[in-house]
This record gives sequence, C-alpha cells and structure tokens, in this order.
Amino acid sequence: MTDFISLPFYDLFHENGHVPVIRETLPSLLTGVTRSILEVGAGTGLITTSLADWSPAEIFALEPSDGMRAILLSRLNARPELLDRVTVLPCDALSVRLPEPAECVVMINVLYSLPHDYRRRLWPVLAEQLEPGGLLVFTWRAGGAPQVRPVERLESRRVGRHTYSVWSGVTESDEKETFTGRFVYRITEGDEVISEEEVVGEAYRPLWETVESELTGAGFTQQPGAPDGLLAWRRAG
Repeated sequence: MTDFISLPFYDLFHENGHVPVIRETLPSLLTGVTRSILEVGAGTGLITTSLADWSPAEIFALEPSDGMRAILLSRLNARPELLDRVTVLPCDALSVRLPEPAECVVMINVLYSLPHDYRRRLWPVLAEQLEPGGLLVFTWRAGGAPQVRPVERLESRRVGRHTYSVWSGVTESDEKETFTGRFVYRITEGDEVISEEEVVGEAYRPLWETVESELTGAGFTQQPGAPDGLLAWRRAG
C-alpha cells in the first residue's frame, strides 16, 4: 500500500532530487564494467536506463514492488534496444540467484529501507552473486539516524493545473540507526486539496562503524576514492 501512495510522486521528485547527482557521480566507478550488473532496488528504472547508457553490460534489475516494476517495464518498453539486455527480477534481494556471478552490484537509496537484521543477512548474499574482485556500490549518508523534526514541505512540482507536494518529518529516533519518518503526499489545485495521504514507517541510517564491520565480515574490502555520497567495496578475490 505504501508504494502505491507514493508512486505518482516518485519520478517527479527523484528526477529533481538524488538522481541527477547519481548520474554525475556513479559512472566513474563503473569504468571497465562491461559484462553484467545487478541493480538491487531498481524502482521505476530511473537509474536502470542510465546504467545501460553508461555500460554495455547485461543488467539484472531487481525490484520486488509490483507498482514500481510496472513503471520500470514501461520505461524499458520505451527503449526497445534495451529489451534484450535488461532482465527484471521480481524477487526479494535475499533470494536473488543470478545465472553467473555479476561484475558489479549497484544499490541506490536502498540501504535506508533495510532493517539491520535484513541488511546483515544481505551482504553475504550479494558477495555470493559477485565474481571475485567484483564491485559493490551504494549510496551513503554518514551520521546515523537524524534527530526528531517536525513535518515540513520538501518540494512541490506543478503538473498542469495540479501541484504535487511531499512533506516529511521525523517523529522518533534512537540517534543510532533507526528512526520513524512521516511523509505526507498532497495534490492541490489552487487552495483546494484534491488528495492527501500519509505514510509513517521506520527507516535506517547505520553508523559507519556498523557498515564497515558488516561488510568486512562478509568478505568485502573498501575501495578508496568513491565520490561523495557513494561507497565502493570489492569482494575479496
């Protein structure tokens, strides 16, 4: 249900948010990746199609959400040259099994939705799906869980006569990793509210020491030189 509430807003705000930054910073890390990429949490395909533009590699786009996956497939259908090169996987990340180990795993804005127990189980699974020396890249924001803050408007986008607005706040925080976010998705026409729906749920922003310990324990070694906002690790050879 949460996905379907936010889905009409997803591309509007991500294309205006982290996606342009990722399109600038991620390609340099993918130099030399030409055979296969596993994208965990492909969403609606905003990064999937960019991966296909940056690299000739075969892409496995994993997205468990039915709603997100429908948009992803529509986006691929608009790019018929990609239909033979991108496979959409509907499974959960813990159950992913590729036909052969990938050169690279990419996770963009996925880490924050993973509970700590799930995340600890995920790293070894991804290591198994990577070839020796394979690259793991994911977005990263340091500092642990944010402090409690009131709901405030993040951004608004105009579509015809309607204005789409997203509001967010933090209602609880353990100041270590876990916090509760509140999101309000509102569509207005002038002063009239056409629709307004709210989502409240937990999110996770682990500390550096935690992630470092988990990845090292799963057989990864950090690769230096990743751009701000990204971390790069390699599976031990």
